[in-house]
Amino acid sequence: MNQHRFCVAPMLDVSDRHFRFFARQLTRGARLYTEMVTTGALLHGPRERLLAFDDAERPVALQLGGSEPGDLARAAQLGAAAGYDEIDLNCGCPSPRVQRGAFGACLMREPALVADCVRAMRDAVSIPVTVKHRIGVDREESYGFVRDFVGVVAEAGCEVFVVHARNAWLDGLSPKENRSLPPLRYPVVARLARDFPSLVFVLNGGLRSHGEALAQLDRVHGVMIGREACENPWMLADVDPLYFDRPAPCAARDDAIDAMRPYLQRQVRAGEPLRAVVRPLLGLFNGLPGARAWRRTLSDAAMLERHGAGVLDIARGEIRA
Repeated sequence: MNQHRFCVAPMLDVSDRHFRFFARQLTRGARLYTEMVTTGALLHGPRERLLAFDDAERPVALQLGGSEPGDLARAAQLGAAAGYDEIDLNCGCPSPRVQRGAFGACLMREPALVADCVRAMRDAVSIPVTVKHRIGVDREESYGFVRDFVGVVAEAGCEVFVVHARNAWLDGLSPKENRSLPPLRYPVVARLARDFPSLVFVLNGGLRSHGEALAQLDRVHGVMIGREACENPWMLADVDPLYFDRPAPCAARDDAIDAMRPYLQRQVRAGEPLRAVVRPLLGLFNGLPGARAWRRTLSDAAMLERHGAGVLDIARGEIRA
């Protein structure tokens, strides 16, 4: 089975362990990704907290940010020892902070260095090492640029490339604008898949519906959806039937709430902030009557403090009322 047929994107300040646990209640087949974790934070910071995840989240990939092969190798070892199923190298983030660290999208200009990083990580761990990248940097839009990047990195042993089908404009745009303003060019990713038939290509960028995503699977091996899965998480309940020919874990939104209740109780007992645990559920009823009441209750600090783990039932009751 193609393990990357449907992936949920790594999203800063979104795809934390609570989001991933909730996503896993809606789909068993999707491949989940962490937020990007820098090698500096992992090697010198609170690594246990940064690497923490529930075994129920698997298959789950750890996305690393860095550009020093030795540091990435050590960070990959920590991720593999923690139980992650894949290590992904971020070569697509355009934020100024990431650029100052000399990694992210600017690494596309140094394919030999990326190859060294991939080689070092593959030598250090037995789990797959993948790369997430853009199709170009700034106004460099030639196909040869991304083709040569993929070719060099593939020679280091990378077999899976997750491609955000936009250029990264490193000057003048915010990270949010970089997710929408550079034009999408899906045919570039399809061409990569044709030109490198032994590799796996996952298309990312601009996909907002299953219809759009499924249409791309004639040209690429997998798709990755990010913001839509965050804003409208119930879309993930359709993933298993549509992409993996298996029943959905939850037939209704109430099933998802029931699945999250024991987790919520465990996290509260462990001292985790309740607001952080319920945040991934805010969009569960988006587009339906009562969605605003649901979000309001789960965002209300006084309600969270008063009801604790029972706030899910309070919020659900307001929708029914």
